[in-house]
Amino acid sequence: MTQTKFTDSPAFSRILPFAVYMVFIILFDLLKPLIPEGVLLDNFIAITYPVKILAVTGILVHYWKSYDELRFDKLKVVHVLVALLTGIVVFVLWINMDWNFATFGSSEAYDPGILPGKTYYAFLAVRLAGTALVVPLFEEIFWRSFVLRYIINQDFIAVKIGAFTWMSFIIASLLFGSEHYLWLAGIMAGVFYNLLLYWSRNIYVCIIAHSVTNLLLGIYVIRTGNWQFW
Repeated sequence: MTQTKFTDSPAFSRILPFAVYMVFIILFDLLKPLIPEGVLLDNFIAITYPVKILAVTGILVHYWKSYDELRFDKLKVVHVLVALLTGIVVFVLWINMDWNFATFGSSEAYDPGILPGKTYYAFLAVRLAGTALVVPLFEEIFWRSFVLRYIINQDFIAVKIGAFTWMSFIIASLLFGSEHYLWLAGIMAGVFYNLLLYWSRNIYVCIIAHSVTNLLLGIYVIRTGNWQFW
């Protein structure tokens, strides 16, 4: 019997986009102190954000056909409506859960207003597209499709989308929160998205809700100047 390589496995295609995104964050954090003061350092986020979004988008496109859990044909109008409502609720709660005790360290707020003219608007467009389209897609594929099922059974493909156990629900919610600066808000969002999946049994419903939350958060940040949320 031929053993399947990990790089050819269903797990790899669901882990890789998330892993690459996180590696870029760590790598850029390590590189930043080495960059001399000046325009490059001041606009480091504006330069590096498009790089990681483009890299992850390329991976998603490459593996797209392997994500057979993404089923538009199972999506109902009621799913979309509830997803929209959930996304709004999570957004409202998120911006009101920035208590000091509920954060990891301090957030580095980058104000792209220092960018010149068209560059400013180009960055905002890329940032909004990344946060509202790309991030929800790879995060939901990783957390709701892979992690939730893998905790139940290492042969996660054998586990139906939306299968519930208390252990997977709690662990996945806590881990989802841990990747966010606002960890308590992250746990809250993870709980909502998990519950949405259990109800709908459709990853796209979670992606829509997550996208709405991130889009509203992006618009809120741009309009209010509360860049620490970004």
